[in-house]
Amino acid sequence: MTIKIINTSQHPLPNYETIASAGMDLRANLDEPVVLPPLGRAIIKTGLFIELPMGYEAQVRPRSGLAAKKGVTVLNSPGTVDADYRGEIGVILVNLSGEAFTVENGERIAQLVIAKHERAEWIEVEELTETTRGTGGFGSTGVK
Repeated sequence: MTIKIINTSQHPLPNYETIASAGMDLRANLDEPVVLPPLGRAIIKTGLFIELPMGYEAQVRPRSGLAAKKGVTVLNSPGTVDADYRGEIGVILVNLSGEAFTVENGERIAQLVIAKHERAEWIEVEELTETTRGTGGFGSTGVK
């Protein structure tokens, strides 16, 4: 699959780091560092604009290393880039740690996963098919 991309940053295009990688790292495209105080959030631009084919989305997900080591993650995870969006990809970062975190230009801040999706068509009914689980919700399938 090929995807059209415009890169207005000075950073290389996102790429797969290993043969089995699902995601590609996104880098911050900043004129100056951005400081995220504890519980602070900001939209960090990437300088990337993409044209996805219909039936695909780009999911913006956290980097596990950044989350584990620094407590910084993607707030609306996964963020979705729709096939008809042509604006710059931005990443909503949030600092869940107790210390300020500085986002530097070129820093790997998130990963991008390209995924196929379906569109649903709703059919309104009066009742749903019964199942063993029924209406059991959050935590209902776990061991008690």
